[in-house]
Amino acid sequence: MCGFVGCFREDRSAGPPSVALPVLLRTLRHRGPDGSGFHQGASAALGHVRLAILDVAGGGQPMGSDEGRRWIVHNGEIYNFRELGAALEGRPLRTRSDTEVILRLYEDFGPSCLTRFDGMYAFALLDGHDLFLARDPLGVKPLYICRREGWLYFASEIKALLPVSPNIQEFPPGHWYHSRQGLRRFFDLKGWTTPRAPHEEPVAAVREAMRESVRKRMVSDVPVGVFLSGGLDSSLVAALMRPHVEELHSFSVGMEGSEDLAFARRVSEHLGTIHHEKTFTEEEMRAVLPEVIRHLESFDFALVRSAIANFMVAELAARTLKVVLVGEGADEIFAGYHYLKGLSHQEYADELMRITAALHNSNLQRVDRMTMAHGIEGREPFLDLALLRVAFAIPPEVHRKDRMEKGVLRRAAEGLLPSEVVWRSKEKFSRGAGSAQVFERIAEREIGDAQFERGRVLPNGLQLRSKEEMWYYEVFRRFFPDSVAACLGWTAQPQAR
Repeated sequence: MCGFVGCFREDRSAGPPSVALPVLLRTLRHRGPDGSGFHQGASAALGHVRLAILDVAGGGQPMGSDEGRRWIVHNGEIYNFRELGAALEGRPLRTRSDTEVILRLYEDFGPSCLTRFDGMYAFALLDGHDLFLARDPLGVKPLYICRREGWLYFASEIKALLPVSPNIQEFPPGHWYHSRQGLRRFFDLKGWTTPRAPHEEPVAAVREAMRESVRKRMVSDVPVGVFLSGGLDSSLVAALMRPHVEELHSFSVGMEGSEDLAFARRVSEHLGTIHHEKTFTEEEMRAVLPEVIRHLESFDFALVRSAIANFMVAELAARTLKVVLVGEGADEIFAGYHYLKGLSHQEYADELMRITAALHNSNLQRVDRMTMAHGIEGREPFLDLALLRVAFAIPPEVHRKDRMEKGVLRRAAEGLLPSEVVWRSKEKFSRGAGSAQVFERIAEREIGDAQFERGRVLPNGLQLRSKEEMWYYEVFRRFFPDSVAACLGWTAQPQAR
């Protein structure tokens, strides 16, 4: 897990870049506390900050090919890199890093190498006078671009590109870009999960797919822990991690008396984890809010609410380790939202697909930014592509026959967790931790009725949905121009765009 920036001369007649790469890279230092590096070419430059997880001693970046023609910067993890590396013929690998495997497979297969990778990634690869950019199928890892004076700039976060231009775009998930071939899609979620072929035993299929997803996400040369909210999703992840880790560290946060803290303790006792917890106050929440929004790069009210607790639990975990597994994605693929019950079978299936495809700039953005704010990596077992294939093959009527949301997943968790955890009613992270109600009250005091009505429509036509969101927006504007809103995602469809 890392961060990178770069620039590439698209117009051969363009002069030198207007902004020096070290200036941009400094804004990403939190993503890579373990080292940094630069590569300067005739028509391109790459900068990288590193969080050392694989091949701690030998995996530094930018990484060059043997003959020095190709250079790569990479953010993420390729979980099957060892299998891919073992199948390579010819020159032996120089490192134990997944980044070198990406470089070697690109040398052998070009853009089609992406179909072989199982993981989360964004990377930029210089190939002589050409540039290749790619982002993983679901957009677990971030990538943004902008252009100025004949140069294409790219970076892991929006804030790194602000010195270049206010007109920043999100690089789309499941796509690659080649400087001579343009932008191409290589992955489509709907194509991946159809035709529907339901398993005769969906519970057993889900349990086995989850076991394998968690197992592969344990690949690391440093210890791996888990964020534990005490809800079904993170608790199941912890239960499946436990056989692989002699000493599993779990982390939980909340306000004094919050349900999450109590349930997380129960799960920790059941699994025998080394548990860490932190309680926070309203004053502490208000104090960290500006920093949370600056890192989050959004003012979406639901994202900010959950990001507060995410920020604090990441800070807690960073004192102990560098990698954590999290429970994001389960609600989307296993129908965890109550509003789905009002849809027809086809609408139901289509909505699960839509909200899963939209995770890249909502909940996945929250997890990436809040963990990387403290220099740790978050991994999402529920968004494994093989698991998605199993989950989306479950017909809507199977989900709907259960008395509670995520019934199939709950039945898959039986026997692994206490019954009261398996059948605990769904709580959004912010409500379980206690932060949502606090911010609702604060926003009501901070934003008057007249102020809200007068300012709820933003210059780009977006309508703020609540006083709480307006409060967050006012903080957001301290760090970002209004133009950035064009590349933001939302947890629900805005009233106007």
